[in-house]
Amino acid sequence: MSKDYFNQMADKWDKEVAEKDTAKLDKLAHSLSINRGDTVLDVGTGTGILIPHLLEKIGENGRLVALDSASEMLKKAKEKGFKGNIEYVDADVTGVPLPDVVFDAVVCYASFPHFKDKAKALIEISRLLKKGGWMFICHTASRAKINERHRKKAALANDLIPDSDEMRAMLALAGFEDVNILETEESYLASARKASSDWAQIRSNRATLG
Repeated sequence: MSKDYFNQMADKWDKEVAEKDTAKLDKLAHSLSINRGDTVLDVGTGTGILIPHLLEKIGENGRLVALDSASEMLKKAKEKGFKGNIEYVDADVTGVPLPDVVFDAVVCYASFPHFKDKAKALIEISRLLKKGGWMFICHTASRAKINERHRKKAALANDLIPDSDEMRAMLALAGFEDVNILETEESYLASARKASSDWAQIRSNRATLG
């Protein structure tokens, strides 16, 4: 399971795996439609690689919730002692213990491929977002590179970024619109806005998924 893999990798993640080019991370964060004072959810925060960049975006009046189901990774993030209005939640993205319509934006940085039930995760993210709120799936590497990298590791062989058609279909099922998928040789960014859609239908979609 990916969760076990990440817990085992927590001690060496920052040294061996995490993005070390802070300029790339800063550029990524600044490309996201997040405003000062926003309430933001960082899904799959890991060791908190993107946390300082998100805190800078939201400012002192913003709120950041860092979520991860790998407790050892989350522990590493906490130990870094980030300053700001930040809280940490140990939970899976398909069952977040927070109320509806809380967040202005949800960020999935280097985490979406590892969601075991991606469609259900997107529906849960939709539940958490305010109407008109933005969801971002982002990486500092291309989809092809990430998928190739994961296929080489037995524990992550099925943890892949879907193609654009599949991604758009899952986002539509979860009630998102204004979908934009930007793929380059150095990055991947899928953004979508929570629509004013029939929430009862979205809940029905979630029930259908189990």
